Amino acid sequence: MFTALIAVMLTCSTAQTADWIAYGGDPGGLRYSELDQITSANVRMLEPAWSYRTGELPPAVNKLSFFGLHATPILAPPEAGGSLLFCSAFNKVVALDPATGAERWVYDPEIRSRPFNSYKCRGVTLWQDEQAEPDAACAWRVFMGTTHRRLIALDARTGEGCADFGENGVVNIDPLVKALPQNDNASGVTFWSPPAVVRGVVVLGSAVNGKQRRSASASGMLRAFDARSGELRWTFDPIPRNAGDPQAANWDPDSLQTTGGGNAWSMLSVDEQRGLLFAPTSSPSADFFGGTRPGDNRYANSVVALEAETGRVAWHFQITHHDVWNSDVPAQPILSTVQQDGRDVPVVVQLSKQGFVFVLHRETGEPVYPVEERPVPTDGVPGELLSPTQPFPTHLPPLVQQNITPDDAWGVTFYDRAKCREAIASRRYGPIYTPPSFEGTVMFPQMGGGANWSGGAIDPQRGWLITNVAKFPYYLQLHRADELDQKEISAPGAGRPLGPPGKIKGADYAYSQGPLLSPLNAPCTAPPWHTLLALDLNSGEIAWEVPLGSLEQFLPIPLPLNFGTPGAGGAIVTAGDLVFAGGAPDEKFRAFDVRNGKTLWTAKLPTAAMATPMTYAADGLQHVVIAAGGHQFLYPDKPGDWIMAFRLPRDEAAGAAEE
Repeated sequence: MFTALIAVMLTCSTAQTADWIAYGGDPGGLRYSELDQITSANVRMLEPAWSYRTGELPPAVNKLSFFGLHATPILAPPEAGGSLLFCSAFNKVVALDPATGAERWVYDPEIRSRPFNSYKCRGVTLWQDEQAEPDAACAWRVFMGTTHRRLIALDARTGEGCADFGENGVVNIDPLVKALPQNDNASGVTFWSPPAVVRGVVVLGSAVNGKQRRSASASGMLRAFDARSGELRWTFDPIPRNAGDPQAANWDPDSLQTTGGGNAWSMLSVDEQRGLLFAPTSSPSADFFGGTRPGDNRYANSVVALEAETGRVAWHFQITHHDVWNSDVPAQPILSTVQQDGRDVPVVVQLSKQGFVFVLHRETGEPVYPVEERPVPTDGVPGELLSPTQPFPTHLPPLVQQNITPDDAWGVTFYDRAKCREAIASRRYGPIYTPPSFEGTVMFPQMGGGANWSGGAIDPQRGWLITNVAKFPYYLQLHRADELDQKEISAPGAGRPLGPPGKIKGADYAYSQGPLLSPLNAPCTAPPWHTLLALDLNSGEIAWEVPLGSLEQFLPIPLPLNFGTPGAGGAIVTAGDLVFAGGAPDEKFRAFDVRNGKTLWTAKLPTAAMATPMTYAADGLQHVVIAAGGHQFLYPDKPGDWIMAFRLPRDEAAGAAEE
């Protein structure tokens, strides 16, 4: 029925679709470019154009801190200086000549690493002040949130701080964070993702460290500031502490005072025409145990549409009720349009860690494709209060397997497989939403996805969603905290993957977690463990799916086994019938044929490119750019600081233009 009624069409928030002016290509996160100089016919001719290094590498970086260059650059238009703009892991903002990679200016907020802190910046945001004279200082502004809780506004042409914004271009948000009664852990609040700007307000989500706190966990509040002055305009707390909020009545009053999190740590999307901001929110505190916060816990684990000028909730749709699996909504909401019964319907396409794809009406939040509530297991640990149902889309299929049994065990050898079978059989296993347990629960999909912050791109010519997904097992185990060494469970690093148990503060439990690996350190389920796929949003069918990442970096003999390697960083689509993606720890950047997923071109990089690429035109040539920086967990032994650009030889590009 849906095939005849629905055709996906392109909607962009800006007319400048040929250039990459926002993290997601456009402010709605479509990640599609109309550039077609590089095509499936000539992409094999791509060659390095230039590279740039930030200089942020050990020993300059504290080896006990976690950092990574995960930024996606954006291109300012000529009237804004015409620079390629990005941020480093330590929040340096860099402007480069897009044709040569030459440095034009650098702004350094002088952030220095400290042990066990995380440092990353996924991007900056460009905004034009249409009330300013075109040649005035800061008529075009670059906004960035920082690890140390600042909002910075710079002149896009010079890199100078905007004198009329805060104090010489800096708004110190630290006092606002520390003023909240929930935030005795204010140092755990950081800004990693680019701000969103809509109707003259600039909005910041946040990453919240230490959500393993039930008591006094850091708040996940979103904050909006005047884009010209930096004055606070409004706040939105995904935990509805205001008694007048319609969702407050659905929470226990005591838990409203102590629950934190629910933060929007991923990328935000905006619809300037409708004045709406779309926030993907995360789980409330504490992670992995929700007995202290009974109920569905809305607005957490939701897509929340906010009125940009007031912060009022326009609508919300919850992806996971009463989350105890760390099932944050991880990906940027994608704003597109579908056609239903001959009418254009504006939609939000939302990917989830569970491998679901939700398509929601952009103005109401109602599912455009059906979603049904299905019964799920509710027998959690003592004191847990799980939701009896969870939402399942019915038209679009899950992008990953959603259950696991010992029969799914896999190994390089018979011994390896037997040990994996034992590892699954000795723990609790079963369908998606099987609760955390004392014996340990095997999660498939796991808390890193399905989809994660890598998100997706839409090919408007075909109505296909292009995304990469994780497909390897994980375990999560709860422990009675009073049976463990109290110093060890509260030590730095406790609770990290494959580490010692960590205390859930304010509850009676601790937790441990990690990938489920064989004795040979391979995932305990069959490859591929990471794939790139195309989902036809019209028919609900997966058009193609291919492994993403090969194993030669991890083998004594570099065999190019294309098993798909766990990674991070998304894909983009171009009008040249191409998909570009890094996102794997094999130090490769690839181009795929969007029609069938065939690999057409591969470039070897200095280290893994765990970032989303972008593309633009400069000096008559289409460029494709990606950051190569490694990853603190997925590729930690070879951090990097490279921005890499590729283009066709000029004679090849000229030939393409003649064709």
